[in-house]
Amino acid sequence: MEYLHASLILHSSGKKVTEKAIGEILTAAGLTPDKNRIKGLVAALGEVDIKEALKTAAVMPAAAPVAASPAAAAAAPAKAAPEPEEEEEEEEESGLSSLFG
Repeated sequence: MEYLHASLILHSSGKKVTEKAIGEILTAAGLTPDKNRIKGLVAALGEVDIKEALKTAAVMPAAAPVAASPAAAAAAPAKAAPEPEEEEEEEEESGLSSLFG
């Protein structure tokens, strides 16, 4: 997440998003930058219009609250079978989300 935030800081300040600049921001924040993650992020953002992506994200509806209503809780089964964690990990590691750790 820090890597993405660093790129957004650079974008909002009108500076070019480069590997060196992201590394400097992370170092200034007291972190040890991972050069491979930075390189992957810069490559992934190379084809992205950050300004347009931020506009699109701003108009997306907010996520609905997770709290269940009493009626839904009463209708839910007493024990739900747990989902395997392996499937979730595989999904999280795919795509750009793996770059933002």
